[in-house]
Amino acid sequence: MSHQTELQSIERAARNRRILKKSFTYLMLTLWAALVLFPFYWMVLSSLKSYSAYNAEYVPKFFTLSPTLQNYADAFTTVSLGRYFLNTLIFTVVTTALMLIVITLAAFAFARLSFRGRDLVFSLFLALMMIPNELVIITNFVTITDWGLRNTFAGLILPSVTSVFYIYLLRENFAQVPDELYYAAKVDGTSDFKYLWKVLIPICRPTLITVVILKVIECWNSYVWPRLITDREARFLVSNGIQEIRENGFGRENIPAMMAAVVAISLPLIVLFLIFRKKVMEGVSRGGTKG
Repeated sequence: MSHQTELQSIERAARNRRILKKSFTYLMLTLWAALVLFPFYWMVLSSLKSYSAYNAEYVPKFFTLSPTLQNYADAFTTVSLGRYFLNTLIFTVVTTALMLIVITLAAFAFARLSFRGRDLVFSLFLALMMIPNELVIITNFVTITDWGLRNTFAGLILPSVTSVFYIYLLRENFAQVPDELYYAAKVDGTSDFKYLWKVLIPICRPTLITVVILKVIECWNSYVWPRLITDREARFLVSNGIQEIRENGFGRENIPAMMAAVVAISLPLIVLFLIFRKKVMEGVSRGGTKG
């Protein structure tokens, strides 16, 4: 009887330790989440305050009893935020579509086609990842300027239609698909393009979706290149247009209106990630084969 009681005591102590450990883990995660999300909460809160209410707060308040959406209305009527959104949407959609075509064909060539010097070319291609983007920007700027493409969508888009990293990622996924599928397709008389379209792309869809989402985020947040290659407001994207809004739109002192513009700019990416977060995790974690 005493032996059974001792076992129950040991089990109870072990269970209490597990509960304590799990409680501590969740507490740390909650504190970390609050720390990470607080800046976004403060941004949204500030955007819901009127200009007078915000300036009347000598001590910042962590809530508001009279929220207003007037700042969001002003962001689309007083300044050119709508135009910046349209420019960014065009830039993002066209750049992502062209890049997807380029990297898919390049990854297929490196993964499945046999040609002289393929591995050497791919190794040299990977070596480009060692070159800082800042060095490439100078060459791209000179080239785009010489072609007369400054302040055009073509000048914005062309330097971003390929990515060595995405080609490498997709090539590794293509290479994991069993060779037997490719040989069987060739025996059946299937062309390389049809094999790519009917077999590889469906199998590697999670990775392709991940690449698309990452590229959309990259385009939406792009700042240095658009700022360098465009100096006309008609071609500004949201990333560099926000500076124009701050300088010549609402002004430096109208913080609530600026926060409303920043929230409006950030919201599409947050919604996109929330919708496709499972696909992103799946594409990163899994290989090229199903099952």
